[in-house]
Amino acid sequence: MTDIEFLYFQNLKKAVQDKYLESHSPSFDDISKWKGIDIIYFQEDLRQKAKGNISEKTFYTYFKNNAQEKIPRIDMLNILSVYVGFNSWSEFRKKNPIAVEEKKTVESTPNPVIKEASVAENSELTKVSKPEISVDNQAFDEINQNINFSNTESKPNFLKRYLWLGISVFLFAIVLILVFYDNLFYKKYTYAFTDADRNSSIKGELDVKIIRDNESPILFKVKPNSPFVYETKSKKLKMIISSPFYRTDEVIRDLTNAPESENIELKPNDYAIQLFYYSKSIQDFKKKTEQLNRLISDKALIYQVVDSDIYGIETMDKQKYISLVTLPTTSLENLEVIDSQMENGKIVMIKFRITDDEKSK
Repeated sequence: MTDIEFLYFQNLKKAVQDKYLESHSPSFDDISKWKGIDIIYFQEDLRQKAKGNISEKTFYTYFKNNAQEKIPRIDMLNILSVYVGFNSWSEFRKKNPIAVEEKKTVESTPNPVIKEASVAENSELTKVSKPEISVDNQAFDEINQNINFSNTESKPNFLKRYLWLGISVFLFAIVLILVFYDNLFYKKYTYAFTDADRNSSIKGELDVKIIRDNESPILFKVKPNSPFVYETKSKKLKMIISSPFYRTDEVIRDLTNAPESENIELKPNDYAIQLFYYSKSIQDFKKKTEQLNRLISDKALIYQVVDSDIYGIETMDKQKYISLVTLPTTSLENLEVIDSQMENGKIVMIKFRITDDEKSK
């Protein structure tokens, strides 16, 4: 990317900002200060006017802080150009030229210095002396002696080469035996998870943390409707199972005579399930607002996790969250409640994110 391309992109960002301000009133006029609900409104406006989408990660990377002077992919540049009234990124650049001073540098090449050879030197170079050919019998004897010596030396080298090969094969075989011998003591265990109230498989993602003595825990992600398979040679297993929609459970097993397959029931977190349902539902917004008002504490801490290397978490109050999830936008389809906490029958903490739905090219 050249500096001139980055300047064109800066002009395009300014045009996008001006276009959006024609019909909207965000928290700040400066596009680099938009966040949360402002970005969602802009995403919806972009979908309607340019029939395209910009992910939250792309917005934060190129609009919030672009210190590395990068520009988006060509497909995103085309979408933004259509949004401000042009057919493509190429047309935007053509109709919004940037004046650039071209500096010409003149390189001077020194004339080569040619050293003339003297007449005497040239004459010496042209002189060719005829080589004298003589047969040295002693030299022939030395050559024959070297040939005989090399023939006698080849046998030890041959044996030495195959000796090292044999040693290498032997050591490799020992390593294989040690590896497979150790694996003979490993045993595979399979755990399936079900909803304790509904007697159905868990439809959400689970976190399984394996706790081992004198070692750091190991975290595994279990996909929806999938069992957890774990191989170990230990005689004891300790697992902590957690999910945004189920209560955290600690499972300890003595594996001496344990079955290789087992079903574990998890108790659902009803408040978290209600929060998810009302946050994702797109029907009856008045009823939805009333339910969320009753469910969430007025002093609740609400965090939006942002998929960005620069911006990690943004906070919002209860009313802004309710306004966000009652907004009839396609972004609700990608809203994911990561965690929630309750006190006295009210939700006092919500952590959520809006996943990246930009089409990958």
